Amino acid sequence: MKTMLRRGAGLLMPVSSLPSPYGIGTFGRAAYEFVDLLKRARQQYWQVLPLGPTSYGDSPYQSFSAFAGNPYFIDLDTLKEEGLLTQDEINACHWSNQEDQVLYDAVFYYRFPLLRKAFDRSKCSEDQEFLKFCQDEKSWLEDYSLYMACKYHFENQEWQAWEEDIKFRKPEAVLRYTNELAEDMEYWKFLQYKFFEQWNKLKEYAHEQGISIIGDIPIYVALDSADVWTHPELFQLDQETLEPLKVAGVPPDAFSDDGQLWGNPLYNWEIIEKQEFAWWKARMKSSARLYDVVRIDHFIGVVEYYAIPGGAKDGKTGEWLKGPGKKLTDAIDSVIGDTKIIAEDLGVFNPDVKKLLEETGYPGMKILEFAFSGDRRNEHLPYNYSPNSVVYGGTHDNETLVGYFNESKREWWELQYIVDYMGVAHKEQLVDRALFTAYASVASVVLFQVQDVLKLGNWARMNTPGTVGNNWRWRMKPGQLGDNEIGHLSWLVDTFGRF
Repeated sequence: MKTMLRRGAGLLMPVSSLPSPYGIGTFGRAAYEFVDLLKRARQQYWQVLPLGPTSYGDSPYQSFSAFAGNPYFIDLDTLKEEGLLTQDEINACHWSNQEDQVLYDAVFYYRFPLLRKAFDRSKCSEDQEFLKFCQDEKSWLEDYSLYMACKYHFENQEWQAWEEDIKFRKPEAVLRYTNELAEDMEYWKFLQYKFFEQWNKLKEYAHEQGISIIGDIPIYVALDSADVWTHPELFQLDQETLEPLKVAGVPPDAFSDDGQLWGNPLYNWEIIEKQEFAWWKARMKSSARLYDVVRIDHFIGVVEYYAIPGGAKDGKTGEWLKGPGKKLTDAIDSVIGDTKIIAEDLGVFNPDVKKLLEETGYPGMKILEFAFSGDRRNEHLPYNYSPNSVVYGGTHDNETLVGYFNESKREWWELQYIVDYMGVAHKEQLVDRALFTAYASVASVVLFQVQDVLKLGNWARMNTPGTVGNNWRWRMKPGQLGDNEIGHLSWLVDTFGRF
């Protein structure tokens, strides 16, 4: 059983949301300055969203790889200091006129040609550290780099649209493309080398300041990913056509009449178990090196998962199927060492999920925004928390607190209960009282989005599930998180002993 997380507090801040003059947050100076802000605010945790390379829609939960890192986060100023880029080359790119938004089209258009220039100048093939990295990470890096090289060769099409021989990874085709695209493969390996080199330095700095990193991994992987292309037998695919037989999603609920169709291929748990969970062990071992704490998104799927027929148009026609349960968590625990787990156990209530959390010792999640709309036994009400839990104001999928407390969206009785429970005298106090209420609880860890500390409206919301086009875009402006917010967070930490 994993030990409970140390009592403390932290902020949820995606790397993409850090300030940057180059269109998107990176592992550069602003990241180190954010760590300094966390320390001043006496926070102990920095939670990031998944760090994998993103695909169409820019969601960090739909990645080209469960092992690779996002090249967007490689800091250009660091490459300049290493002599791999010039300031003029960086300045020639038009990143964005909006400091508070990521324009992904511009980032995609400009960043990769710059990174290619850095690669061309790097002479990485003569760098012993690079060669060691490639050897150490060979188990996934070789397949990932070939996947990305092929993807660009086939004009960014998904692997299902590639030529048949390489789509099905015929040995002669793998050999041919490996030879033909050898330089491109080395370029993609170089980007991973730089990603992990910069991330590890940032993580080490965070540790020196007393900050632990909470990472986030989606339970499922994207269909268009190196993982599915390389290991189709691990997923519920028609092995003759490689088309999905069953895909992930959630059934209709109070938020959606049609349910949600995520489209991720579901695992073939029978095959995975026969292989003694080797792929999952490798994935979790890799995540444990990246983070101090790993939040597993949609943890419910470990116990029971919703399977929607391939080709369905919505989530109405799925069925609930049994997951691997403790067999998987035992496999996870066998490889992650001292790294802790947070189980995102939100969604349809399942007593077997609660039982598994008790057996593993993993803390579950509580959401303050969910607390006031049910009855007085609502598990998200702070007086119902157990110490082994993590409380959020809201997650990346929820409204900001300012948006949530909007009078036009809440029933009068819900607003009245919020006011009564949190002791609110004026509506301007709602966000501050929400922080106060969470910090005062027995939950071991309190996490708030930076947008909520800044009291921003729903225009700064990170993601609205079921929509595409305007998500994952919010960025903090330089200096926006100031002395008032830092002082208030520090006071809350001191008042409620979260240090």
